[in-house]
Amino acid sequence: MTVGPRRPLRATLIWAALGLALAVPLLAAAASPLLAWRGPVYIAAGFAGIVGLGFLLVQPLLMLRALPGLRGPRARHAHRAVGVALLVAVVLHVAGLWITSPPDVIDALTFTSPTPFSPWGVVAMWAVFATAAVAALRRRLPVRRWRLAHRALAVLIVTCSLVHALLIEGTMEPVSKAALGVLALVATLLAVRRA
Repeated sequence: MTVGPRRPLRATLIWAALGLALAVPLLAAAASPLLAWRGPVYIAAGFAGIVGLGFLLVQPLLMLRALPGLRGPRARHAHRAVGVALLVAVVLHVAGLWITSPPDVIDALTFTSPTPFSPWGVVAMWAVFATAAVAALRRRLPVRRWRLAHRALAVLIVTCSLVHALLIEGTMEPVSKAALGVLALVATLLAVRRA
């Protein structure tokens, strides 16, 4: 009899923990005094990056079937939807930075930027695009090759995104940023190991 009530409580705690992990970095960034000197497009681009980092935590949790109410086909559909949302977040992030400073984006894309965080972000971006291509070709690739490519790209995306975020001294608060990134990396490694 005690098992029944525990399940809703457990589900609530899991969703609350995920909500907290995703909301705290966003709220901390929204409270940053550095936003006062930034234009709306630059701010939107930055927040697209923060949202994208959050998606990197959600993706492996879906594959681990760790989110209550999202299992089986629902989890797979949600994984695809979040993957598309991640792709959109990356495009918005880069497009916003392009609008505000095309020379900086060109330097980053050509790996000539003096900022240490740029190459990590660019590699993560291309890995996201490659993952989208691999996902689109899923039915044409042998299952084993597809899984290997998808796993390798997932680890590359999360690792490069984490380093990219940690090296940026900007609106994101360092502790919440690091916590979100480390959670995403741990969840990804667990998902890859179990897959």
